[in-house]
Amino acid sequence: MAVVATHQFAQCITCHVWSPDQTMVAFCPNNNEVHIYKLIQDKWERAHVLQKHDQLISAIDWSSRTNKIVTASHDRNSYVWNQEGAEWLPTLVILRLNRAALCVKWSSAENKFAVGSGAKTVCVCYYEKDNDWWVSKLIRKKHSSSVTSVAWHPDNILLATTSTDGKCRIFSTFIKGVDTRDSGTSIPDSKFGEQIVQLDLSSTWAFGVKWSPSGNTLAYTGQSSMVYFVDDIGPSPVAQSVAFRDLPLRDVLFISERMVVAVGYDCNPMVFTADERGIWSFVRFLDERKLAPSGSKYGSQFTEAFGKFYGQSKQMGSDTVDPTRARGGAHENCITCILPLRSEGVTVVKRFSTSGLDGRIVVWELDSD
Repeated sequence: MAVVATHQFAQCITCHVWSPDQTMVAFCPNNNEVHIYKLIQDKWERAHVLQKHDQLISAIDWSSRTNKIVTASHDRNSYVWNQEGAEWLPTLVILRLNRAALCVKWSSAENKFAVGSGAKTVCVCYYEKDNDWWVSKLIRKKHSSSVTSVAWHPDNILLATTSTDGKCRIFSTFIKGVDTRDSGTSIPDSKFGEQIVQLDLSSTWAFGVKWSPSGNTLAYTGQSSMVYFVDDIGPSPVAQSVAFRDLPLRDVLFISERMVVAVGYDCNPMVFTADERGIWSFVRFLDERKLAPSGSKYGSQFTEAFGKFYGQSKQMGSDTVDPTRARGGAHENCITCILPLRSEGVTVVKRFSTSGLDGRIVVWELDSD
């Protein structure tokens, strides 16, 4: 059974992210601002509004170690926000883009971040202490269309990208003076911007790339209602394509090495798992309106703490797909973002959040059995 709780923060949410202690959530309400809400006595109250961009903010990320927020916008700019006292102060990042910035992610070590753009370019940004500013090195002439998503490998060197040219690519982002060769990367002698592999699995736009916790598996989605899983990244990767008959997906999240939750235009998170042979398949929707068969392994429930400040609406679950079922439930419009909510010292994701074009943020918790 799936129990879902939601909060209506805005009419539409472009993207969202959590503070390191998960007591604050930042999101873009489909404009040029970032709204930060803080949990105070079981109620969400708006604490800050970040105003610096001139156009729509397309992506945001909040570093867990350094407590810095990075934003990317259609105005072709990116800012790093530092909290000083009660204020968040922006620092402009020199991106050198002539098209919109579409996605942004901090690296695993949080000493770099990557910005994908409509200029067919990826900007890998790092801080120059001597000059007290953020600069970028550009990966050019590799993508033939807009870069829709970026994902950092746990080694802090490899970067995966997806593009509207239908391809997923993996690059080295080694920067001398910022990275070290003993980072544990499987490509120890790679240079900045070197393309490690290009995956041509999708014939349509590609979105939502993510690495598994170990970095051994990569997953991304295609506009043709397909999910792609890739193992053994290198000259001879092992790839699988999983087709489904529902609407396309926009983002994916590894719950564990063998479980993925994906979200998109169907307004309902979808669970994919791998069997003992490593074969991936669709399992179920998380927010179904039908009773799940007895013995269903995966379910969803909302924690009591979050339930106090989110309005709860219970929905039933099912492991079978009914083409006549009502779509949605917790979400009523496209889900564009899914993020993990990790507990300290726990590698397997038990809780995660989703946000969408309906202006809602939903927090889910998977059953432990």
